[in-house]
Amino acid sequence: MAPTDAGAGGRNRLARESSPYLRQHADNPVDWYPWGEEAFARARAEQKPVLLSVGYSTCHWCHVMAHESFENAAIAERMNEWFVSVKVDREERPDVDAAYMLATQALSGQGGWPMTVFLTPEREPFYAGTYYPPEDRHGRPGFPRLLESVHRAWEERRGDVLRAAGSITERLEAAVRYERPGELELDAAAAERAVARLRSDYDPRWGGFGGAPKFPSPSTLEFLLAHDALGDRGADAPSATAMVLETLRRMAAGGIYDPLGGGFARYSVDERWLVPHFEKMLYDNAQLARLYLHAHQVTGDALFARIAGETLEAIEDELALPGGGYAAALDADSEGIEGKYYLWSAADVAEVVGRDSGEERLVRLAYGVSEGGNFTDPHHPELTGRNVLTRERTVEELAAELGEPAAAVEERLGSARRRLLDARLRRIPPHRDEKLLASWNGLVLAALAEAARVLDEPRYLARAERLAALLWEEMRDGDRLLHVRREVGGESRHVSGMLEDYAFVGLGLLELYRARGDLGDLARAELLGAQIIELFHDAEGGGFFDTAADAERLILRQKTIADQATPSGNAAAAQLLAWIARYRVQPRYEQLASAAVALAQASMIDHAAGFGAAWLARALLAAPRREAVLVGDAAARAPLARELAKRFFPAMVIAPADQGGGLPLLEGRDVVSGAAAYLCEEMVCDLPATTSGEFARQLDRLSASPGGPGAGEGVG
Repeated sequence: MAPTDAGAGGRNRLARESSPYLRQHADNPVDWYPWGEEAFARARAEQKPVLLSVGYSTCHWCHVMAHESFENAAIAERMNEWFVSVKVDREERPDVDAAYMLATQALSGQGGWPMTVFLTPEREPFYAGTYYPPEDRHGRPGFPRLLESVHRAWEERRGDVLRAAGSITERLEAAVRYERPGELELDAAAAERAVARLRSDYDPRWGGFGGAPKFPSPSTLEFLLAHDALGDRGADAPSATAMVLETLRRMAAGGIYDPLGGGFARYSVDERWLVPHFEKMLYDNAQLARLYLHAHQVTGDALFARIAGETLEAIEDELALPGGGYAAALDADSEGIEGKYYLWSAADVAEVVGRDSGEERLVRLAYGVSEGGNFTDPHHPELTGRNVLTRERTVEELAAELGEPAAAVEERLGSARRRLLDARLRRIPPHRDEKLLASWNGLVLAALAEAARVLDEPRYLARAERLAALLWEEMRDGDRLLHVRREVGGESRHVSGMLEDYAFVGLGLLELYRARGDLGDLARAELLGAQIIELFHDAEGGGFFDTAADAERLILRQKTIADQATPSGNAAAAQLLAWIARYRVQPRYEQLASAAVALAQASMIDHAAGFGAAWLARALLAAPRREAVLVGDAAARAPLARELAKRFFPAMVIAPADQGGGLPLLEGRDVVSGAAAYLCEEMVCDLPATTSGEFARQLDRLSASPGGPGAGEGVG
């Protein structure tokens, strides 16, 4: 049966949608609807259940299920006859995804994408799962058999189904109904217990936490760095920083990092970081770039600065959109095969750099290339024996093995890398999801702005300034932030901003203020903080809802308190409000931030890996008040700013400005000529420093004080 609302050439109604993921299904024989009242009105009119399918455009198993089932005419005929089928892009509608993911986890005991949920016409779920094969396989029912079973239940036992759906919805509503939390009680000892819990899961051989598959978990690693830097570590406790640094080195050496194009894949399928799941996500790379910047500040190690810079260049080279901003992701698949774009045989390498040449030996040593390869794929035997490129040897180790000067080896390797990358660029590239999401671009804004400050790179500041202007001028509707906006056939489509959009963009603007000293950036971050309180705050239960008070009503209005691939909305909002409280002396903002963290405190010790962002917010709230005020025009204060940027102070209020005024801590701090730095701790200030050397000595004294970076460890 063909779609009943086919477009030109037999395409279904998804051809008119803005989401790249939805448009990937525009040629399916399924009569898909996008999420909206039209689909549910038809379901009510025809008394059919709704089949909700949720995924995203770079999801490998979403592609598999689409090919096996949604492109199958016989399966599509059953879907069209028995159900109203709705397709949702989880990245465009994270609110819809979150509501039904909770249902899927409750009903099936697991979650993931593609997500398959059966709903009543009133949007209540009654059966849910994830990927289903086209026939019974590996303990999973085949999708056609599932469709028939659900259809039969709906036709023969509809009353039971409706009662079950109502009961399920009631249980879900109870699960997301938080009682108003008490006071935030997590102290330094509690933080140390959380670190001990993470240490028990730490992999001392390969870094990271747990076994395969292994995820980078940037929020968790950021918390561990801050834990030591802020003095929460007990006197006899092992270093949390050491776990972070070893993990970052192992990741940079493994195949999860792309040594040719830069940037990180989503996760490693093994515990060694060797073979990645090859999709590249904007949010991973933005967060990891900042994490490597912080590791560079802690250690001074150039490796961490290099990886941060290469990751930011990968974001620019691979994800920059023609109209500004950055695309959501690169697919794992190329030519329908996961990883094909990134894999190399020994013969491929020889063809590019020359067989039996010195360059071939260098490349094979540097990137771990062997004749037998390190990659196997039972579904695509032609790829078995190819290599995922790694960088396990340093330039110095390569130089020693080759008996050449390190500088010469580095130059030759750079030339070989460029040739290999040029050759790879001639391959058929992975699909790019060109959605511009405000929240994820907010993460990029923070990374670019901090990189501009820490690495003293003007090009990063220019990119950050352009991105901030786009987010503020094009990703708002009136004075309200948008989650996504796209032009489709001359028509603007958008989804209203959610908590994560306001929080991530606000934090990005805060970093931009620290980098360039424009108080307008801080004012815009403050406006977003005020809107978070106005639109998302739960006055009864504390914390913040994911969606605004006037957003579309779903079956659930949730508060996300645990991190997923990105920081939880509540934790990010708490961080933003805590920062604003420090800049503006706003006790109410600090109280609201504390209450948002308190929502999660029952889980934050035993399940620390899921609450890194909340622990960071708690650390900021508990940290001693430290301020670095840099006054003078940008050129004059640049040497002082560079000195400050060498050090990792995760809770320091950094306030640059041309002249005093505009902030309480700037009042009375004008300079007649040149620049001055005022360093203060708990309202006690050093004399103003006017030279970088003088400022460096003040910062070193602060670093050596209890709670300073590297206190008791000598890593500062």
